[in-house]
Amino acid sequence: MDPSLMIPLAVAAAVAAGIWALMSAFDSKDDRVAERLQELKDPRKRGGGGDETSGKEAGVSQMFKKAAPTLSKAFQPKTDLEQDKLSVKLANAGFNSPNASVFYLATKMACMAVGLVVGGGIGLVVQGFKMETMISVILGAGLGMYLPDIILTLMVRGRQEKIFLSLPDALDLMVVCVESGLGLDAAMRRVAIELDESAPEICAELNHSNLQLQMGRNRREVLHDLGIRSGVDDVKALVAILIQADKFGSSIAKALRVQSDSMRIKRSQLAEERAAGTAVKMIFPLVLFIFPGIFVVLVGPAAIMMIRQLLTH
Repeated sequence: MDPSLMIPLAVAAAVAAGIWALMSAFDSKDDRVAERLQELKDPRKRGGGGDETSGKEAGVSQMFKKAAPTLSKAFQPKTDLEQDKLSVKLANAGFNSPNASVFYLATKMACMAVGLVVGGGIGLVVQGFKMETMISVILGAGLGMYLPDIILTLMVRGRQEKIFLSLPDALDLMVVCVESGLGLDAAMRRVAIELDESAPEICAELNHSNLQLQMGRNRREVLHDLGIRSGVDDVKALVAILIQADKFGSSIAKALRVQSDSMRIKRSQLAEERAAGTAVKMIFPLVLFIFPGIFVVLVGPAAIMMIRQLLTH
């Protein structure tokens, strides 16, 4: 076969494979056993009937849930350590569901397939059947595969920064609750209620911890999981202090007050550091946008007068 014909055939095969993978994944149906289990869970589905709610559930989201285990198989972690790292990273972004890793990996696979199809289509339209088209396919697939990782990393950073900034206020309120006679569990529950609107991220973590405590888990394990889920170093330090105070029977209110003071000082120092760096960051907008306008206003009239004098002479 002529080598010049192999490139367009490979591109067409790659695009067709991506389309077929998406269609086969989203068109997958449950077998009869799974259907019977769903009927046992929801009696409204028996008899083949369905209402408007069941019709909405059979949409794209429901099909994606069915196809998620199949799509995620290609990116499943090979070891338990990799699986734990992925679960911790998803928890740092706020995804604590047991199936979060499966849906994340399925989304990654779907994005790669979409990038492959889009890259191949753009390459065919712009460049035709050439070697550069295969490069477009590879770039599109790679961008689609790494796009969820980039988005997840940005979500983790943003959530950790919000938790860090709202932690001193939560600690102050927790100190007030503990010193007024409430226990640590009741204080965490009260803080989660009071700061639900202003600090939803840390309140979600406290609510999750309260739920685990109500289910009978050990307080030390719950506090340790709180530090791991948040991913913030200051929360981990607070958790370590609380575990030590609970272990040795020391005053929890005093430990919380010391940690609150140190967190507030650290937050003020961070604000001062960012304020000090503002002058350096303002140099580039000044040079690019403000200085040219000032230069035209100041030098423009003099330049016009000089040009007129030169033209008259």
